[in-house]
Amino acid sequence: MAGKRKNNPAGSTNRYRGDVLRVLGVLKVATADQIQRIGAPHLTFRHADKPTPSKQKQARTASHTAALSDMRRHGLSEYGGSTETGDTLRNLTPKGLLAASYELRRPVTEMGSTARGAGSSGASHPMAVNETVIALLRPKPNMARLTVDPPHVQAAAQAAADGPRGVGTIASYWTEVSLPATGTWNAPGKGGAQADIVLTAPQDRVPLLFIEVDNCHETAEELADKLEKYVRFFLRKVKDTDGKERPMWRTRWRAPDTWSGDATFPPVLLVFNRIGERNPDRTVPRLMELTRPLWQGERQKGGHHHYDGRLPIIATGLNQLREHGPAGAVFLRFGRDHKQHLWEAIGNPRREAADARAREEARARQEAYQAQVRRAAQEQAAKQAAEREARRPICTGCGAKFTDERWEAAKATDWGTPKDSHPHLCDSCKQKAGTAVSPAADTQERQKPVRNEAVPDDFWPHPQRPVCTECGAAFTDERWKATKRVGWTPSPAKRPPLCGDCDQRFESDWEQSWGVSHRQEERDQEQNQAVPEQKAGGTWLSRFRR
Repeated sequence: MAGKRKNNPAGSTNRYRGDVLRVLGVLKVATADQIQRIGAPHLTFRHADKPTPSKQKQARTASHTAALSDMRRHGLSEYGGSTETGDTLRNLTPKGLLAASYELRRPVTEMGSTARGAGSSGASHPMAVNETVIALLRPKPNMARLTVDPPHVQAAAQAAADGPRGVGTIASYWTEVSLPATGTWNAPGKGGAQADIVLTAPQDRVPLLFIEVDNCHETAEELADKLEKYVRFFLRKVKDTDGKERPMWRTRWRAPDTWSGDATFPPVLLVFNRIGERNPDRTVPRLMELTRPLWQGERQKGGHHHYDGRLPIIATGLNQLREHGPAGAVFLRFGRDHKQHLWEAIGNPRREAADARAREEARARQEAYQAQVRRAAQEQAAKQAAEREARRPICTGCGAKFTDERWEAAKATDWGTPKDSHPHLCDSCKQKAGTAVSPAADTQERQKPVRNEAVPDDFWPHPQRPVCTECGAAFTDERWKATKRVGWTPSPAKRPPLCGDCDQRFESDWEQSWGVSHRQEERDQEQNQAVPEQKAGGTWLSRFRR
């Protein structure tokens, strides 16, 4: 603890010094009150019991004032003058900007200047810029840090926490950003603009928003000239790292290719702070007429507009923004006759609604077409089923319709030959017909030659099953195969006209009559034919051959 007191005599903590770096790194110059309202909004409700507003202010800013004092001792911050109300301004040194770049996680080249001398004339414009950031940000108190406070303090803080939400965090904002129409980012040339605030909060549906704060000192013509510089910057293209030309602003910020369905430029918000002699109620209508070519869209049949290549311009007042926040209907987009909240003002809700209707109509048409296709398919299937039922065979025995399995089994082959023995009977009638026939008759029925019968060897040349010339019985399948002819060659069987039984009886009768079987006689003849006859006198020559 002694070491901490030696390094930070004012007793500041890392938390509050981090708040100072983050806030001043974005705003460049601010008061302790503004730093506290952004960095630690819960302190606003903790010291509400002080007798006077100045005492309350002193109590709630004490922690950040101590942090500024310690940082000034370390060369990170310095005094930047005072406001018109007498509040002390603080800004960072180059060393402090380097430290803030680590807190904000930004490149040092994007941190901007140190804003030295901004308070020499009261810093009315920087203060209005800071108040605009606070009004858009609407910091919410951390209720976990008020658990030991009185109930009325917690109730007031809870009411603020439940109020309209803001946009982004302090790290979502940049101030005093150059928009070079010529030159580079770090060395902008003449003819460019300088945005008071740039807001990037895609997590809150605000990808990119440029903000101009006017203390009602500028005329409508001066504001129109500044907006034309914005368009000039948005039209500028440079070569990107891949060698292709892209809009210069896209090389630094990310934003959707289309804005609410339109290929528009990023929107510009004008915030009027009524401390000057100009009346914004008169300035805004004049500014609308001067900038009409920049923002006017093309009306479509659906009643919405297309804003391709146009600059969305929105106007609001700082007091209204403080009271209602971004969610309040206090934003007037040029070309519209009513105020909207920020998200509607920067978008194109009518086109979004028209696109949604178009998608719904397309979906309905697609569903109707699919239903029509399904009905047509069902009708076709029903028609085919009816036609198939009309072709279904009927049993000649009982009159019942065939089942699908029986119908398939009774179908004829490709050659018109039925595969079934009773193709005109159902399964039950076929079974009854099969049991009514005796086994011998059934065997004879199976062996009875049927003309054009579809059998495995239907390619044989005989149109009918052969019949034995001896007994008149039909050949069995085995005997038919054994006696069939192959091509033009004769049958390999010795007695092809005889059935198998008659062929065996003929063989046995031959053996009993001659004492040797006919087949053995054939084999002996074949063997004798195979041995060549020796010539006379060839015995002595055969000795030498051995």
